[in-house]
Amino acid sequence: MDIADAVDLYVDMHIHTNYSDGTFTPQEAAKYASKVKLAAISITDHDCVDGIDEALEIASKIGLEVVPGIELSSEVILDSQKSEMHILGYYIDYKSQKLKKILAILKKARYERAVEMLEKLKKIGAELKDDSFFKKIEDKVIGRLHFARALVEEKLVGSVNEAFQRYLSKDKPAYVPKYHISVRDAIELILNAGGIPVMAHPYYIHYNDENMFRSFIKDGLMGIEAWHIKHSEETVKKFLNLAEKFNLIATGGSDCHGSYKKKLPVMGRMRVPYS
Repeated sequence: MDIADAVDLYVDMHIHTNYSDGTFTPQEAAKYASKVKLAAISITDHDCVDGIDEALEIASKIGLEVVPGIELSSEVILDSQKSEMHILGYYIDYKSQKLKKILAILKKARYERAVEMLEKLKKIGAELKDDSFFKKIEDKVIGRLHFARALVEEKLVGSVNEAFQRYLSKDKPAYVPKYHISVRDAIELILNAGGIPVMAHPYYIHYNDENMFRSFIKDGLMGIEAWHIKHSEETVKKFLNLAEKFNLIATGGSDCHGSYKKKLPVMGRMRVPYS
């Protein structure tokens, strides 16, 4: 599409499906995007590309553009502490066997982590009597959000937020560290799959070190997620300026995980211009 034709068109480049920790199927995500008048979306499941084909298939029928994507969990040292950083990859060759081989390793590590979390919850008296959610998603990528929702369903907590605050966040009793690759390896993996590596929700890592940022660019980082559902207007401007300063692509999206407990999805709330 010519940029001149893209005036008043909007995109959401950060969407999760039920192939990772979203509630929407890829088809439902695409249909909802069309409903809220988006011109394009990217399916960016955690460490997983399995939902992309389904989204592309329905998108071709409803006139929606779908960019093949992924969100990789990686690790970085900030202020002498290990911190998690997510790297988004866009326009990847999601059928690359080399990529899928690495993702299979990450998926297995996530499953083993989930088994350990299940045992920890049991030991502290928050045993999930119905662990069928575990079996339902054993062919998909499992994360803490699945546990949080299950704890809510069994009325062990009142909300997803409470589940994280009491049990699942770092230093809480059911927390288990995630297996991480380095930021450099995440960037390299995306580049080798023909993709564009972008730093996800930079506000989350309390970024203020330009030297660190320069090192990521040297490793091949090409963009930054300036718009995000948790970014204030001031924060958006900050990262747009940063993108301009370092000649990076500015992207954005809602980080939509579907709908839950009758709450409307956040997809499309971020007014990210198509350009």
